[in-house]
Amino acid sequence: MNKKELAEALGVSRSLLYYKHKQKDKDWKLKIEIEKVLRKKKSYGHKRIALELRANKKRILRVMNIYGIKPYRRRGKKWRKSKKNPLTAFTNLLLTEFPKKLNQIWVSDFTYLPFKGSWIYLATVMDLFNREIVGFSVLKNHSSQLTISALLSAIHKHPPAEIIHSDQGSEYLSKDYISLARSLGIRLSMSEKGSPWENGYQESFYSQFKVDLGDTNRFDTLGELVYEIYQTIYRYNNERIHTALRMSPIQFANHFLISEFVSKKMGT
Repeated sequence: MNKKELAEALGVSRSLLYYKHKQKDKDWKLKIEIEKVLRKKKSYGHKRIALELRANKKRILRVMNIYGIKPYRRRGKKWRKSKKNPLTAFTNLLLTEFPKKLNQIWVSDFTYLPFKGSWIYLATVMDLFNREIVGFSVLKNHSSQLTISALLSAIHKHPPAEIIHSDQGSEYLSKDYISLARSLGIRLSMSEKGSPWENGYQESFYSQFKVDLGDTNRFDTLGELVYEIYQTIYRYNNERIHTALRMSPIQFANHFLISEFVSKKMGT
């Protein structure tokens, strides 16, 4: 079977069979170098990082945007996550590991949303390969149950990842969360303390997600808000074009799977 016949059998265009994953290994390596600079010089923007690495500032900015890397900015008092447990820490495996397939590396984080004079908390798990939100949880508190529920949501429809990355908040350092991840065969990876850009992969998602979700106080009940959160995540996964992928996360995953299938079928 040639590629034309295979394309017809799969019901896709022939050009799709030549699709190649666009996430360059050299961009990932540059991301690691940028993070190393920021560990020592936290306030550096893309221009100073470019000078430090003797690289093109436009490329530095592009890679920082792709991976949600932003220099640390200390501002006034604001809501902060719980402090890390000083007795436990995990290495940042993303300084050496590179996402080459689906369900290889997940990243997890949570954010807060105002509702009727209080807060609700949204935890998400993102597949770093195609930026899909594979699991999420909504609770009225940010205990370890929030992050555990998000991980359980992720494995409901997806095989456990090889690695899951997060910050060092107590929600991720709880015995129950660590035990669950280990029982699933998932290796834990965490950002260095005081280096928020090392888990910045979902920051751009959260900022745009909140714009798409809109005013959370327009809903009469928490159930209505949770339903809209679900719908907004669904649209992000299936319809919204991701600038780094040039298509939606689900489309990117489908293209990758077809490409993998074709490669095996054609023996390449």
